Amino acid sequence: MKTDRPPEGITPEEWAATPEAVQQLLLATLSAVEILQQHLVALTKRVADLEAQLKLDSHNSSKPPSSDPPSAPTRPARTPRGRKPGGQVGHDGHERPTPEPDQITAVEHHYPSACPTCGDSVSNQHGDVCQPSLHYVWELPIVQPLITAHHFHTVCCHGCGELVTAPRPSTLPPGAFGPRAAAVVALLHGRYRISHREVVNLFGDLFHFSLSLGSVVSLQSHVSAALAPIHEQVHAKLQSAPVLNIDETGWKEAGRRRWLWTLVGQVATLFVVANSRGRSVLNALVGAEFGGIVGSDRARMYLSLSPHRHQLCWAHLIRNVRALSERKGSLAVWAADVLALSEVVFRLWHAFRGGTLDRAMLAAALEPIQLALKALLERGSRRYDAAEGLSHELLAHWDALWTFVRVEGVEPTNNLAEQALRPAVLWRKGCFGAHSAEGNRFVERILTVSATCSQQHRHLLSFLTDAVDAYWQDLPAPKLV
Repeated sequence: MKTDRPPEGITPEEWAATPEAVQQLLLATLSAVEILQQHLVALTKRVADLEAQLKLDSHNSSKPPSSDPPSAPTRPARTPRGRKPGGQVGHDGHERPTPEPDQITAVEHHYPSACPTCGDSVSNQHGDVCQPSLHYVWELPIVQPLITAHHFHTVCCHGCGELVTAPRPSTLPPGAFGPRAAAVVALLHGRYRISHREVVNLFGDLFHFSLSLGSVVSLQSHVSAALAPIHEQVHAKLQSAPVLNIDETGWKEAGRRRWLWTLVGQVATLFVVANSRGRSVLNALVGAEFGGIVGSDRARMYLSLSPHRHQLCWAHLIRNVRALSERKGSLAVWAADVLALSEVVFRLWHAFRGGTLDRAMLAAALEPIQLALKALLERGSRRYDAAEGLSHELLAHWDALWTFVRVEGVEPTNNLAEQALRPAVLWRKGCFGAHSAEGNRFVERILTVSATCSQQHRHLLSFLTDAVDAYWQDLPAPKLV
């Protein structure tokens, strides 16, 4: 059946003179070519997207540095300044502090026996002619465990003849190990990421202390129970904090997927192992009455927060845009413009942090930057498929990009939470998570206490020892916040 509409480039007269069979073949061929062209465009775009994904690493995406392949670019080398490595002339020295007199455990006096000039023997008959020079030597002591034998005597009551055995003192630990030993076990595994077997070996090598794998696990359970009320205290404190930085990372429980969350406030840090990274977990962590500001990345559950109570992380934004800048064409130029504006934002922020600008001056200086960035995002949402989703997302949550300009104590990045998670990520790579829910309770509690003690410059081992001692004596737990 002939058609009256000729293909593009063929006149009606030429088409009318073409046999019907040729017309049908030509139309079918043109239709197939059009389909192939559509497939080619789609495949070209897919190849470009896959190549861009292969280039993603920690410098241009939200991936952690620990996931970088060997091919990932390293930090650019610093420009040589012609100076030798090490301390420079005129810099403030860092010397070991002089010990206090009560810290010195032994004193040795050294006297010369002969004069190096003439060879005559010398003595100390007439005393020193000047102050002696001092040289201090620090050495580790040979540690031997303190073993206390508790004898529970049984005597006969003179009144009734009953045999009476001495009761256990409330200060006596329930097992064979004291609170400091339990605290050190928890410290080595939970803070310094040493495996259970290596904890056993370390106790034997350094402390001459016999310990079994079962005892390591049992002592960690006791420490975990001792830290439970402290963990609750920190959680309650952070739910009333004015500013929180929140992040999460993957975790395991007996091989099953879990998520390790962290909430970082000004005075404390909380870790919680949860079954998901959904909005319900976020709401439970911050609490229904939370009225502060949350700093975070742009994961979906965080975008449910009100923009006026939210600060989006500029470091994540810059990494995402940097990935687009490594593509070709006008998209790379657009991304380079966004990165240039971001650099100005951080220059102004550092000037504010350094005291050069006050908050009003910071807000005024950022106004033209905000207008220029908004125009770029609006253009990106219309012209570039690869930048469309990012641009729409940032425009939809525009106010959350600039909370740090308005509110005291808010940072433009989520670096505090990311840095808090880093030790946990290193621990996960060595232990692959916990084997039980009880094990994950130990994880979240020891990480919480460790990070919070570091924030408050408190001695972690002393605090753990006090917590275990109080737990075993059924006393209130020590306060951390």
